[in-house]
Amino acid sequence: MSAHHLAPPFAILRHTALLITGALILVPFVWMVSLSIKPPGEIFRAGFSLWPEQFYGVENYTRALTKAPLPQYMLNGVIVCAMIVVLQTFVCAPAAYALAKLEFPGRNLLFAMVLIALILPHEVLSLPLFILGYQLGILNTYAALIFPYVVSPFGIFLFRQFFKTIPDDVVHAARLDGLSELAIVWRIMVPMALPAIIAFGIFSIVSHWNSLFWPLIAVRDQSLMPPPLGIMAFKNDEAGNDYGPLMAASTLVVAPLIIAFLSAQRWFVEGMTGGAVK
Repeated sequence: MSAHHLAPPFAILRHTALLITGALILVPFVWMVSLSIKPPGEIFRAGFSLWPEQFYGVENYTRALTKAPLPQYMLNGVIVCAMIVVLQTFVCAPAAYALAKLEFPGRNLLFAMVLIALILPHEVLSLPLFILGYQLGILNTYAALIFPYVVSPFGIFLFRQFFKTIPDDVVHAARLDGLSELAIVWRIMVPMALPAIIAFGIFSIVSHWNSLFWPLIAVRDQSLMPPPLGIMAFKNDEAGNDYGPLMAASTLVVAPLIIAFLSAQRWFVEGMTGGAVK
């Protein structure tokens, strides 16, 4: 039997597997949204239903927004994530350019160190980072939430892979025009690598928006808590066992990430696959 006849069945199996996997991934989110519009009496009912008999969404979402400072938590998340992405781009782009386009002693060793840093869990560094933050006097501030993530091994690796797909002739032409190396980075390389930067930005925002471990160590004031840590305080202090408002708060926290990803998915795919061409 020819490969042409085998292709449709394999394509059907592949798409079926993807659809089933996608559905399983979506189940917790759909269930969370369902619980966020149910009254307390229906949440633990033995029968299974996605849509409530009594719609309680207005009450749950109102409580989520008013009984705890959820808008403040989300604003903290926006500030922290935005600052992290900006600073990571400023640090990672020149470093990646140096590893991709410049020849200097120790370049391969530095890139090997970047690869080693990629496999280290961030939790391993939490104790030395905490001590350093204490000595610098930045604990319980926005700086404590931002500083540990300014250098991103993944960002350096991703940008380097994308920069290597840009022809060296472009760099040589820019040098002949009198541009400095930093000018080449910001005026040539970064605009050409915009899909990779957007892809990295989505990864960074999702990771730090959902971060719980380090904020739990670094900040104590409720006014500084990012969304996941804020939801923990909301559950313990305000909602208790009232899961409707808690699920409503969780839905509100997750929704911006989904909207951002759907809006930028084309650049995300292009940025993640562009570096694989080299």
